[in-house]
Amino acid sequence: MLTELETLSHNIGRLIAINERHQQARHALEEQLAQLRAENDSARAELELLRDERNALQVERDTLLAKIDDAQVRLNAILEKLPRTKGPYEGDNQLDLLAEPGEREAPHGNPANAAAQQGENA
Repeated sequence: MLTELETLSHNIGRLIAINERHQQARHALEEQLAQLRAENDSARAELELLRDERNALQVERDTLLAKIDDAQVRLNAILEKLPRTKGPYEGDNQLDLLAEPGEREAPHGNPANAAAQQGENA
């Protein structure tokens, strides 16, 4: 009977030690859970701030695009009002402007020969 009591006492001691370890592990997990919840809350708050900033930037972008469109319309209206005349340098062929005054006519009436001559001069 004495050995049974010792065995029982020993088993109760082991159960108490196991229970204490489980309680410590549970407390550690609860602390970890609280920390993770706090991190989650701060991440959610930061996400909300980033969303607000993103929305503000989208509004700013849309405003700038509207201003650009308005400026483009105004520019087109101004360009339409300007007279459309040929300037002194706008000829039928702008390549003629690159040639020397004496080289504007093709030698021997051959335009291909004139182009080759201009390429050599360049």
